[in-house]
Amino acid sequence: MPAYAIAHLRDAAPHPEIAEYIERITGTFEPYGGRFLVHAMPHEVKEGSWPGNVVVIGFPTIAQARAWWDSPQYQEIAPLRSRHIAGDIILVAGVPDAYDATTTAQSLRDSLPTG
Repeated sequence: MPAYAIAHLRDAAPHPEIAEYIERITGTFEPYGGRFLVHAMPHEVKEGSWPGNVVVIGFPTIAQARAWWDSPQYQEIAPLRSRHIAGDIILVAGVPDAYDATTTAQSLRDSLPTG
């Protein structure tokens, strides 16, 4: 089942360490089957507020996403970003190919109090 590393990055100021981070990050996730799906592309806010940039890296599994995040190679370069860019980063498993949202809706309905 696919998994994703999703970053919402804000307040990025140009800095040589950020350029170095961007130059090196691909080499840290490729051994884990990762690839950029979104990298700081323009986005449209449809509800709420979402200042900054979005980055999405896809992985074959959540285990591979975790292994990348915890890897010495990534942890070595992470401070190059975190010293200069505020943000939130999550790892999340995707849904299987046959996912059916109506099953989730039915589970929700079944958990509601009757009356």
